[in-house]
Amino acid sequence: MGLEVSMWRALTVFRFASLGYAAILMANSFRTYERPWLGWAVLGVMAAWSIFASIAYAEKKRRGWPLLIADLVVTLAVLLASQWVIPPVLLQGGAATIPMAWVASPVLAWASTGGRRAGVFAALTIGAADLWLRGSVSYATVNATVLLVLAGFVIGYVVHLALESEARMQAATELEAATRERERLARGIHDGVLQVLALIARRGAELGGEAAELGKLAGQQESALRALVSVQQPAHQAGEADLRETLGQFASPLVELALPATPVPVPQGVALELAAAVGSALDNVRVHCGPAAKAWVLLELEGPAITVTVRDNGPGIPEGRLDQAAAEGRLGVAQSIVGRMRDIGGTALITSAADGTEVELRYPK
Repeated sequence: MGLEVSMWRALTVFRFASLGYAAILMANSFRTYERPWLGWAVLGVMAAWSIFASIAYAEKKRRGWPLLIADLVVTLAVLLASQWVIPPVLLQGGAATIPMAWVASPVLAWASTGGRRAGVFAALTIGAADLWLRGSVSYATVNATVLLVLAGFVIGYVVHLALESEARMQAATELEAATRERERLARGIHDGVLQVLALIARRGAELGGEAAELGKLAGQQESALRALVSVQQPAHQAGEADLRETLGQFASPLVELALPATPVPVPQGVALELAAAVGSALDNVRVHCGPAAKAWVLLELEGPAITVTVRDNGPGIPEGRLDQAAAEGRLGVAQSIVGRMRDIGGTALITSAADGTEVELRYPK
């Protein structure tokens, strides 16, 4: 992502900027050091590691724990080397160590990769090494540790929020692009295919005979295609589906849908199972009630539950027919409807009368 690349570039800039500051301090103070040559050598190690780290962190696949641990170990070694360069009296008095602000580089890297906890851990590790190096607790040493901890915590938290926001923005952009493309296709289909199908359905009904049957099929395909290309409001969360859109595929001249005006978000798996149960109920209507039977699908929100009701105007189910079918091994209703609802934690209630059958599918949202 662009934000992640910019973040690591900023860390590289900080690493070299703090290296430059450490070099300035060395140039101003090396005359007071016990082993100035060792101080310049440590500074050279810092420069070499800065170059290596900037190249290594540029590759995302290398930003793993081996590199992070190595970064922390090198920083600790450079920090602890100050005891052989700077007089102990100066260190105990709060004098700057050789790396100075450069020690914050691994803290920022850990926070950027592992989040707040990793950043705080790296900061506490370096802070503990600094306190051990100085041999005493003072305002200056504690203040530096607190600043490191705050930097690790805040950077880790901000990076997490920034990356999450960028991911959501990218998903929203992709969804908007997909919606616009779908709208464009829908306009083209509406201006061509749907109008032709509607014309065939109307002319077939007027002509009668075999043309009427063709017109009826064209009308069914028109309704199915219209439901397919219609743009619905998307579900609110990832991993969810709008149940209205899932059930919209069943709309046809013989199947009327009554759906809420607002989205009904459910887990995608639940939406597929509910749709499969509804499809099985409608298949039973066509098989057992005849090709001209009508059906109605009603989607309702009843408190914490979602209810999908499928009604038909057929002759109803003879008493004991479902039990007989189950005994004979025909488990269409028992498995395709009741079993599906049971698997997702819902229920299915089937009632039948002389004027039709009602299948009530209830899912506790």
